[in-house]
Amino acid sequence: MAAAPQRQIGWSARRQTDALVSDLLLPAETLKIREEARAFAESVLRPAAYLLNTTPERRDGFRHDIFKAIANAGLYEIPFATDVGGRGLAYPTLATLVVVEELAYFTPGVASAMYDAHAILVGKTLDKAGGQLRAHYLPKLVRGEFVGAFATSEPDASTDLSVESVKTRAEPVAGGWRVNGVKRWITNSVAADHVVLLCRTGDTLSLLMVDMRAPGVTVGEPDSKMGNHAQLTADIQFVNVFVRDDHVLGTPGQGLRAALGSLALGRMGIGAVGVAMGQRAFDVAADYAMGRTVYGKPIAAFQHWQFRFAEHALELETARSLYQKAGLVSDAGHDASVLAAMSKIKGSALAVDVARDAVQVCGGYGFVRRLAGNDEAWPLEAIYRDAKIGEIYEGANEVQKWIIARKIFGRDMIG
Repeated sequence: MAAAPQRQIGWSARRQTDALVSDLLLPAETLKIREEARAFAESVLRPAAYLLNTTPERRDGFRHDIFKAIANAGLYEIPFATDVGGRGLAYPTLATLVVVEELAYFTPGVASAMYDAHAILVGKTLDKAGGQLRAHYLPKLVRGEFVGAFATSEPDASTDLSVESVKTRAEPVAGGWRVNGVKRWITNSVAADHVVLLCRTGDTLSLLMVDMRAPGVTVGEPDSKMGNHAQLTADIQFVNVFVRDDHVLGTPGQGLRAALGSLALGRMGIGAVGVAMGQRAFDVAADYAMGRTVYGKPIAAFQHWQFRFAEHALELETARSLYQKAGLVSDAGHDASVLAAMSKIKGSALAVDVARDAVQVCGGYGFVRRLAGNDEAWPLEAIYRDAKIGEIYEGANEVQKWIIARKIFGRDMIG
């Protein structure tokens, strides 16, 4: 692994949220969790962020040390009840999303892979499934004793997860199921010990908990992506893989409903990741604009950038409020699917917009990853690359607009 540059510029930029945002309406327990998660991110993630965000994908690239540090810090306890080793918080979803934002401020790939995919998608699916699978696996997940993956997407099925589109099949055999198929874009697959698998069971879809070391499971090489290098994705192939009957999550045939419920929580997480990237880019660029002089005055003295940053501050607060409200509504036991769609759209699109302007403000320093002459690392090009995927994965933003429209006009009109 290459060494990090001697200096990391912009990594200590002042957090504008301290001046602009009031957390007055957040519960005291959530504020405490934010403080805890921020301290972890500052001490563990910030020093490693340059390498995490810029090192190309490779099979042995999963940072088990970071994963274990998150577990040892007790951050995987936050979403869950005390009977499985969790914190038993009054507002667990809200607290979880706040943790996601704090981790993603420095490393969106880590937040998406090691927290969103592992704790939210896998963990909350196990939690809702209940029964012996929850009792057996969830305490281990909370302690970080295994790496989890969540597999719904396929080469020809990602946004569309209908029965007709999903090709991975589980056929009933004595004592269980025989699974065949290919899953694609699966986060953590190169390191995962267990995968929650959406597959076709007859004319319905079901979720199975599959041991990644079972005979017939093969993981391909990790994908080389535009960004989010710390979020390793790869194909998983299943050839006559046996899964016991007792490893069906929830009710057979109800897998799509369960998967979509978990993905709704994941979309809130993507919204929080987008807010984090937007805020990070905003902070770095604002710091630079106040210090860089052009034609005898700071960049921040030009009205164009004053107005642009005011607009971005407004949008950041809107996006943050959306994911927080989605979390609170979910914690209250209500349907938060529309708010989840809104928070994903707003957070992910905002990250792209703010990152683009941040690069423009900083000019060459925004565009450069590593300035060789001074051996300096600059963070904005990584944020710009990492931001785009948020508009695509866990349900493209166009589909999220369809979800909102369906709530407005009804299923009979929208479908």
